[in-house]
Amino acid sequence: MKAVITVTGKDTTGIIAKVSAKCAERGANIIDITQSVLKDYFAMMMLVEIDGLNVKFGDFVDELKTVGEENGLFIQAMHEDIFNSMHRI
Repeated sequence: MKAVITVTGKDTTGIIAKVSAKCAERGANIIDITQSVLKDYFAMMMLVEIDGLNVKFGDFVDELKTVGEENGLFIQAMHEDIFNSMHRI
């Protein structure tokens, strides 16, 4: 199973490291990552494998949200099935 993680906010040093560290801590494997900076605005999308999570997916989502709140970022994680359903035409 996979999840899509999006991160947006003011660009600062270490954003990728902080999100990646939380993924590693919880057993999520990063499959793909893309990030962009437009002036001072940071945007990142990650695709992660969540079969190896050592916490419930809902707890993982909450922990990522907390990382975002602590760093002035908006972080959202969504199960791939829901993401695909939302973007199906």
